[in-house]
Amino acid sequence: MRERSYRRRLTTPRFLLGLVLVVAVLFLARSLWLPAIAFALIRDDGPAKADLAIVLGGDYYGHRILKAAELVRQGYVPAVLVSGPPGFYGAHETELAIPFAVRHGYPAEWFIGFTHAELSTRGEVRVIVAELRRRNVRSVLLVTSDYHSARAARLFRSAERAAGGGPALRTVVASDEFFHPGSWWRSRQGQKTVFFEWSKTVATAFGF
Repeated sequence: MRERSYRRRLTTPRFLLGLVLVVAVLFLARSLWLPAIAFALIRDDGPAKADLAIVLGGDYYGHRILKAAELVRQGYVPAVLVSGPPGFYGAHETELAIPFAVRHGYPAEWFIGFTHAELSTRGEVRVIVAELRRRNVRSVLLVTSDYHSARAARLFRSAERAAGGGPALRTVVASDEFFHPGSWWRSRQGQKTVFFEWSKTVATAFGF
């Protein structure tokens, strides 16, 4: 009886009208809440003087390393540690990223290749933090894609806590041509970027 009564309430005109109104409000206000979904993925502290810039792996277009190279050119850092996960046609990413930056006019001596076997951001920042502690680095600029920045910063700080400390951190974002926070839902690539990054963000929150 209770189940039948509950089903009856779900089909009453008042309930259906309320549902339509909620959908209408969400649709009319989409220009407010849809961008908020994307902006929540971004953490940009902006550049400042630091000992080193760190480029995280996973950028197939070179935006991250070029952004880091500009930080060297502008005098914020003396060099860039380029993370190099495996899986790029038999090479580590750093082995392709540094020559890419050199072809764009940046001196090879600005870059420090750091190859490793990690396949996730969590594992990547863990080995990077260990390397920074080994080098006695006290401050870093973490360079990654804008949509990846908030999650990367949280994982980096978590890795520092687990290691008993680490360098002062500022996150600097590199723009991505497929991710536009104010209009991401208008392109398939933007939709995929937001969906996958939020999926990873939720998984990270649960420790996966």
